[in-house]
Amino acid sequence: MRNMGKAIILSTGLLLGGEIFAPVVPIGMGHAEAASLAHFKTSTYQTTANLKMRSGAGSKYKTILTIPKGKLVLSSQKLGNWYKVSYTYKSKGKTITKTGWSSGSYLKKKTISLAKTSVPKTVKFTKTTYYTSANVNMRAGANTSKKLIMTLKKGKTVTSNEKNGKWYKVSYAYTSKGKHVTKSGWVSGSYLKEYYRFTKTNGTYYFTNKTTKLYSHADKKNKYEYSIPAYNGFYSSQKVVNSIGQTWFRVSHNGKNLYVYSGDVSKASAKTFAKKDYQVKNSTYVYSSYGSVYKHLVSLPKGAMISTTQSVGAWYAVTYKGKKGYVPASAVQTPPKENNSVKEEKVTEVAKTYLVTADLNLRKSANSSSDRLSVIPNGSTVQSTTKTGSEWYKVTYKGEIGYVYGSYLKEYSQNADYRFIDLRSKSSVTAGQINNYIAANVNGRPSVLVGKGQAFIDAGNKYGINALYIAAHAIHESAFGTSSISLGKNNLFGYGAYDAAPFFGAYRFSSVEACINYVAQKMKADYLNPNGTHFEGAFLGYRTNDKNGTRITSKSIGMNYWYASDPNWGNGVARHMNNILKFDKSYYNKAAINTYIPATPGIPAGSDKLPVNIQVVAKKDLSSVIKKGTNFVMLEKTNDFRVKVLVESKQYWIDNIRFSVYKDYISVFNLGRVTISTLNVRQEPGKEIIGYLHLNNYVELELDKDKKVISETKDGIKWYKVKLSNGKTGWASSSYIARELK
Repeated sequence: MRNMGKAIILSTGLLLGGEIFAPVVPIGMGHAEAASLAHFKTSTYQTTANLKMRSGAGSKYKTILTIPKGKLVLSSQKLGNWYKVSYTYKSKGKTITKTGWSSGSYLKKKTISLAKTSVPKTVKFTKTTYYTSANVNMRAGANTSKKLIMTLKKGKTVTSNEKNGKWYKVSYAYTSKGKHVTKSGWVSGSYLKEYYRFTKTNGTYYFTNKTTKLYSHADKKNKYEYSIPAYNGFYSSQKVVNSIGQTWFRVSHNGKNLYVYSGDVSKASAKTFAKKDYQVKNSTYVYSSYGSVYKHLVSLPKGAMISTTQSVGAWYAVTYKGKKGYVPASAVQTPPKENNSVKEEKVTEVAKTYLVTADLNLRKSANSSSDRLSVIPNGSTVQSTTKTGSEWYKVTYKGEIGYVYGSYLKEYSQNADYRFIDLRSKSSVTAGQINNYIAANVNGRPSVLVGKGQAFIDAGNKYGINALYIAAHAIHESAFGTSSISLGKNNLFGYGAYDAAPFFGAYRFSSVEACINYVAQKMKADYLNPNGTHFEGAFLGYRTNDKNGTRITSKSIGMNYWYASDPNWGNGVARHMNNILKFDKSYYNKAAINTYIPATPGIPAGSDKLPVNIQVVAKKDLSSVIKKGTNFVMLEKTNDFRVKVLVESKQYWIDNIRFSVYKDYISVFNLGRVTISTLNVRQEPGKEIIGYLHLNNYVELELDKDKKVISETKDGIKWYKVKLSNGKTGWASSSYIARELK
């Protein structure tokens, strides 16, 4: 072709005056067209100016687009000085590649380092839930050339904790033909959005446990909006479970809707009561709401008198000088009786023991204007043999003798035993002593507490709580770790269990140690905390009930006041403590008190996953989808009583079933639970064994067309037809299967 071109030029030249003249060559018909197409290894080039990409190798061809200066293109072919290039760019969120011809005069070869061209590394991150923003392909690897596994439709939820470049390794769970299926593979991150689940709740008050941040979204990705000190309250009617599983509450502050992390706040209640009069003991303000961060409406001077009929948490609703607002309970006191000028009538009695129910001034004499010697902390125990006619008591506290006002004292009977030690003191018990006591009492039964003595010691040290007490508490509640709930759910204390549904309702803990730590923290933050909702003294104490089983307030004290309706609960725990380590009065008279107060723990993570076809019918409207009378499948119940359900092949979460009265909400037809260590499943009643079920396994009971459990009685034994996890059906003795949520 090149030789032919030369020949044509020579043959058409004109000889004029002895010179050879070549004819005019039209634009675009020069040397480029005469050159041959050259191929070479794909190389990267950078544009040195705005450069037109054309449909052919010449300036006469149509312009496809203009490549901006500094962009990278790929080429492996050239024709003369024209290069066939590929240019990749993004437009409206989509990746586009165009191919055409550009002049080599404006291309500069670019060397790409190995570091920049290496394959992206796989990165691990916190497990996150996403939803698909469009139909997206799931592939076997992190690029479009990998095998297609399935196509996820728009709006499906997936989880991921691993990415490679812009690709995410996801898991997608769904139900097909009555079976749970999970698929895993890679999808482009361009089609994933983080999934946040918003739920309306009954209006609830929450107070900050410590200095707490408020955020514009239910996560900590952006800078916080406000930093709020401890003991400030908010009202919330919406909760959010964010993409990494954290629960947040929507609150309002300074006219903005903001979010607070559930782990930073504690629930409080609003109460209405008969009118009470208080005197301001420390100058304060009437605040516009229940917290010191709110607006000051008016000053409240020391000694001012106020009245209230309502409280929110530890704040009283008051009206003062025409301003309606809130004052902190810590700033007021019951007014002392005014007849302080009456001569004291001292009565000498046998020493009586009193619980101090508020931070209480110890004064030099029996008068509210007398000099203050010290402050006796809320929750302290004092004794007195002397009472004045004006309700003042003479006491000794830390070597100082003075007077305290009787409105903040609660009399109780104290004995020298474990029921009355301060449970914030450290025990001298060893892990071996706890282990030996448990081992000696399980009597061959399976127990999750065998060898767990050190877990109680560690929890005691971590939270500043008596390790002997927390061990005895667990032993008492779990029958030495042999109860069904402890064996099946590592739940030693029955947390979450309702009388109506004890096993199903109970929290599931990841380990025995996690349960021990959770309850140790809970007890120290609430029942043993002078500012806790359930504080009635930092000791076991006792409870007295009337003939109807109702607590007699004046004759009940300590943890037994709130924690258990059983009047002998405190005695039972104390008995285990004494059996492990004999009570030593002199030791506890000198034992230091650990006043550290941890945050109140939220509900622990955990859930009960059920067999694939547990049939339920709604007895009232449960959601916009599940109306009264709707039949659905229950798949899972979380510790915070959220329930995953399957309705017409679609999964939903609902959270409004109250399992304390579950019969008002649902009827469950075929959920069973194994109550024996190993249960034989037989092909036919009394015939050969085809499988086994184990203690506390949930089991699906087969139903007939009327949704009644299929059963058969043979030789006096009643048998249930059951379905195994492998899909096979068989028969098991009904004597060893408990019907859950029947």
